[in-house]
Amino acid sequence: MLSNWLPFLFYALFAAAIPASMIALSFLLPKRPVARTRQKLLPFESGVSEGPPDRERRFTISFYLTAILFILFDIEVVFLYPLAVRLEELGWFGVGELAVFIGILAVAFVYVWRKGALRWS
Repeated sequence: MLSNWLPFLFYALFAAAIPASMIALSFLLPKRPVARTRQKLLPFESGVSEGPPDRERRFTISFYLTAILFILFDIEVVFLYPLAVRLEELGWFGVGELAVFIGILAVAFVYVWRKGALRWS
């Protein structure tokens, strides 16, 4: 009976050893000095720089709203893949479910569009 659980036990011990070793090494290794230089305070590739935010560097809510809407609709479209894979087996019931799902997505998209969430002005 124990031989059935032995691989799981090894996996669990290995999975626990990795984060435990990382935490232990973070305490054992010496800390590097942190010097705030002018070079470090300059904006880097993504355009975000260190330091407190000021009015010139603040993002408008449109960036966040567009990102959230993209993630929302992107995740919803992921649900179409399993249905498309099994569509032949599901027959007309699957086609109906697909139409209902796409209809709900279309209504949500039109609602977001009419509310002006996709406008950049």
